[in-house]
Amino acid sequence: MDTLSYKTVSINRATAQKEWVVVDANDLVLGRMSSKVAKLLRGKYKPSFTPHVDCGDNVIIINAEKVRLTGRKWTDRIYLRHTLYPGGQRETTPAEMMAKSPEKLIRKVVKGMLPKNVLANAIINNLHVYAGSEHPHAAQNPKVIDLNKIK
Repeated sequence: MDTLSYKTVSINRATAQKEWVVVDANDLVLGRMSSKVAKLLRGKYKPSFTPHVDCGDNVIIINAEKVRLTGRKWTDRIYLRHTLYPGGQRETTPAEMMAKSPEKLIRKVVKGMLPKNVLANAIINNLHVYAGSEHPHAAQNPKVIDLNKIK
Protein backbone atom coordinates (compact mmCIF):
# COMPACT_ATOMS: atom_id res chain seq x y z
CA MET A 1 0.00 0.00 0.00
CA ASP A 2 1.67 3.13 -1.21
CA THR A 3 -1.05 5.55 -0.23
CA LEU A 4 -3.92 5.55 2.14
CA SER A 5 -6.91 7.48 0.96
CA TYR A 6 -9.26 7.35 3.89
CA LYS A 7 -11.50 10.37 3.98
CA THR A 8 -13.81 11.45 6.73
CA VAL A 9 -17.20 11.81 5.12
CA SER A 10 -19.24 14.62 6.62
CA ILE A 11 -22.85 14.60 5.50
CA ASN A 12 -24.99 17.70 5.06
CA ARG A 13 -28.71 18.38 5.06
CA ALA A 14 -29.10 17.30 1.44
CA THR A 15 -27.29 13.97 1.79
CA ALA A 16 -28.78 12.92 5.14
CA GLN A 17 -30.78 9.69 5.00
CA LYS A 18 -33.77 10.46 7.23
CA GLU A 19 -36.34 7.79 8.01
CA TRP A 20 -39.66 7.70 9.87
CA VAL A 21 -39.90 5.39 12.87
CA VAL A 22 -42.73 4.58 15.29
CA VAL A 23 -42.12 3.95 18.98
CA ASP A 24 -44.84 2.44 21.15
CA ALA A 25 -44.52 3.94 24.65
CA ASN A 26 -46.83 1.38 26.25
CA ASP A 27 -45.29 0.37 29.64
CA LEU A 28 -41.91 1.96 28.89
CA VAL A 29 -40.07 3.90 31.59
CA LEU A 30 -40.11 7.58 30.66
CA GLY A 31 -36.43 8.43 31.16
CA ARG A 32 -35.01 5.33 29.46
CA MET A 33 -37.36 5.72 26.53
CA SER A 34 -36.58 9.42 26.18
CA SER A 35 -32.81 8.94 26.12
CA LYS A 36 -33.09 6.40 23.30
CA VAL A 37 -35.52 8.61 21.40
CA ALA A 38 -33.10 11.54 21.78
CA LYS A 39 -30.34 9.41 20.22
CA LEU A 40 -32.67 8.46 17.37
CA LEU A 41 -33.52 12.12 16.79
CA ARG A 42 -29.85 13.10 16.66
CA GLY A 43 -28.89 10.14 14.45
CA LYS A 44 -26.25 8.74 16.80
CA TYR A 45 -27.11 5.15 15.84
CA LYS A 46 -26.19 5.80 12.20
CA PRO A 47 -22.67 5.20 10.90
CA SER A 48 -22.83 8.53 9.04
CA PHE A 49 -23.49 10.57 12.22
CA THR A 50 -22.31 14.17 11.95
CA PRO A 51 -22.63 16.23 15.16
CA HIS A 52 -23.41 19.58 13.53
CA VAL A 53 -26.10 18.35 11.08
CA ASP A 54 -29.69 17.25 11.62
CA CYS A 55 -29.16 13.70 10.33
CA GLY A 56 -31.49 11.84 12.70
CA ASP A 57 -34.78 10.14 12.06
CA ASN A 58 -38.30 11.49 12.40
CA VAL A 59 -39.76 9.75 15.46
CA ILE A 60 -43.46 9.15 16.14
CA ILE A 61 -44.34 8.18 19.71
CA ILE A 62 -47.76 6.58 20.22
CA ASN A 63 -49.56 5.62 23.45
CA ALA A 64 -47.95 8.48 25.35
CA GLU A 65 -50.49 8.26 28.16
CA LYS A 66 -49.31 4.73 29.04
CA VAL A 67 -45.72 5.66 29.91
CA ARG A 68 -44.40 4.71 33.36
CA LEU A 69 -42.35 6.42 36.04
CA THR A 70 -40.74 4.40 38.82
CA GLY A 71 -40.90 5.16 42.52
CA ARG A 72 -42.62 8.33 43.69
CA LYS A 73 -41.50 10.44 40.74
CA TRP A 74 -45.11 11.14 39.70
CA THR A 75 -45.52 13.39 42.73
CA ASP A 76 -42.01 14.15 44.04
CA ARG A 77 -40.37 15.40 40.85
CA ILE A 78 -40.97 19.09 40.16
CA TYR A 79 -40.65 20.94 36.86
CA LEU A 80 -40.14 24.69 37.13
CA ARG A 81 -40.99 27.42 34.65
CA HIS A 82 -41.21 31.18 34.88
CA THR A 83 -43.76 33.55 33.36
CA LEU A 84 -41.18 36.40 33.12
CA TYR A 85 -43.26 38.48 35.54
CA PRO A 86 -42.09 39.21 39.10
CA GLY A 87 -43.01 36.29 41.33
CA GLY A 88 -43.99 34.27 38.27
CA GLN A 89 -42.22 31.00 39.06
CA ARG A 90 -44.62 28.11 38.54
CA GLU A 91 -44.07 24.48 39.41
CA THR A 92 -45.77 21.35 38.20
CA THR A 93 -45.40 17.61 38.72
CA PRO A 94 -45.37 14.88 36.07
CA ALA A 95 -48.79 13.71 37.31
CA GLU A 96 -50.29 17.14 36.65
CA MET A 97 -48.65 17.33 33.21
CA MET A 98 -49.87 13.83 32.35
CA ALA A 99 -53.42 14.76 33.34
CA LYS A 100 -53.37 17.87 31.12
CA SER A 101 -51.29 16.71 28.16
CA PRO A 102 -49.08 13.60 28.05
CA GLU A 103 -47.59 14.87 24.78
CA LYS A 104 -46.06 17.90 26.52
CA LEU A 105 -44.51 15.76 29.26
CA ILE A 106 -42.69 13.47 26.83
CA ARG A 107 -41.67 16.38 24.62
CA LYS A 108 -40.20 18.22 27.65
CA VAL A 109 -38.23 15.19 28.81
CA VAL A 110 -36.82 14.42 25.35
CA LYS A 111 -35.88 18.07 24.78
CA GLY A 112 -33.98 18.05 28.06
CA MET A 113 -31.83 15.19 26.74
CA LEU A 114 -30.83 17.02 23.57
CA PRO A 115 -27.87 19.40 23.44
CA LYS A 116 -28.63 22.95 24.47
CA ASN A 117 -28.05 24.75 21.17
CA VAL A 118 -29.83 25.93 18.03
CA LEU A 119 -29.59 22.50 16.42
CA ALA A 120 -31.67 20.98 19.23
CA ASN A 121 -34.46 23.43 18.46
CA ALA A 122 -34.55 22.08 14.90
CA ILE A 123 -34.20 18.45 15.97
CA ILE A 124 -37.13 18.56 18.43
CA ASN A 125 -39.42 19.42 15.50
CA ASN A 126 -38.77 15.89 14.18
CA LEU A 127 -40.55 14.44 17.23
CA HIS A 128 -44.28 13.73 16.96
CA VAL A 129 -46.07 12.54 20.12
CA TYR A 130 -49.63 11.21 20.27
CA ALA A 131 -51.61 10.10 23.33
CA GLY A 132 -53.51 7.34 21.52
CA SER A 133 -52.43 4.53 19.26
CA GLU A 134 -53.38 6.38 16.05
CA HIS A 135 -51.19 8.85 14.18
CA PRO A 136 -51.68 10.79 10.92
CA HIS A 137 -48.27 9.88 9.43
CA ALA A 138 -49.21 6.65 7.65
CA ALA A 139 -48.26 8.14 4.26
CA GLN A 140 -44.59 8.26 5.30
CA ASN A 141 -44.54 4.45 5.77
CA PRO A 142 -42.87 4.51 9.20
CA LYS A 143 -41.21 1.38 10.49
CA VAL A 144 -41.89 0.14 14.01
CA ILE A 145 -38.87 0.05 16.32
CA ASP A 146 -38.58 -1.85 19.59
CA LEU A 147 -36.54 0.37 21.91
CA ASN A 148 -35.63 -2.59 24.12
CA LYS A 149 -33.45 -3.96 21.30
CA ILE A 150 -31.53 -0.66 20.96
CA LYS A 151 -28.58 -0.08 23.26
